Amino acid sequence: MKIPLYHYDIMKEREIQQPVDFNRHRRLKHTDKTFKAEISSITTLTDMEKLFHLRILDEAERERFTFLPGQFVMLEVPGYGEVPISISGSPSNKGLIELCIRKAGTVTGVLHKAKRGALVGIRGPFGTHFPLEKMKGYDILLIAGGLGLAPLRAPIFAVTENRPDYRKVDIMYGTKDPSQLLFDYQYEQWRRIDGVNLHIIVEKADDKWTGDVGLITKLFDKIEIVPHETYAIVCGPPVMFKFVCAYLSKIGVPMDRMFVSLERRMHCGMGKCCRCNIGSTYTCIDGPVFDYWTVMNLKEAI
Repeated sequence: MKIPLYHYDIMKEREIQQPVDFNRHRRLKHTDKTFKAEISSITTLTDMEKLFHLRILDEAERERFTFLPGQFVMLEVPGYGEVPISISGSPSNKGLIELCIRKAGTVTGVLHKAKRGALVGIRGPFGTHFPLEKMKGYDILLIAGGLGLAPLRAPIFAVTENRPDYRKVDIMYGTKDPSQLLFDYQYEQWRRIDGVNLHIIVEKADDKWTGDVGLITKLFDKIEIVPHETYAIVCGPPVMFKFVCAYLSKIGVPMDRMFVSLERRMHCGMGKCCRCNIGSTYTCIDGPVFDYWTVMNLKEAI
């Protein structure tokens, strides 16, 4: 069927209204750089998740590599493909990249079979980050559900390592059951930091669990929140955002002071595959970190 001529005119007009970004490739030029790295150690966290410690081989590249909490890398397993993974380690730990990886597909399945010394490729870091500079001098809520503790761990490190810059810090973490808790070996370390409170809850307890049981929003009963003196970072399944951020908004925490990570939507990491686009927004380029006001105005973002 032929398309009427006026349809072509409309399409042409739309192209004129949306100017071409000729500088886009220059901004993304670092996507072509692959850092060769080796797996220096592996820590089993649960039946499905492992923490990989990666070390960039070239000493000069290792020194140059930096990232900000909330950013991600593209991790390549030669011969199998690559996947986007949020960085879970401390930004101050030079030369060591920590990635918490769930076994969920071909590439991650191969990684879970890898041993210490295996070689991989890293591109990045990519994406936006949590605005921790803006948060200085405020109370901080760090909220994670399930695997969401992996991307939240980087801002936890940043806040606890620069403790004088922030006021009261509350870490809230929830999972379906105790067997799915991540990084349990660090809980006491976080609790010992002055002014840091850790609250953990599971939806279903086992015989050994003595903590709170229920949805993560139940933990708000334990926390005193001063809405206009608080910033919040929320990581986890998108359905959790609706309930957690809705509660915070209801009590008066401004939407532009709540930040979420949409890293679960990403695929190629540089806006080529279009799998992460939400309208005209690409999660991998414009995100993965967004304030909640922006997310609420992105149709089907959560």
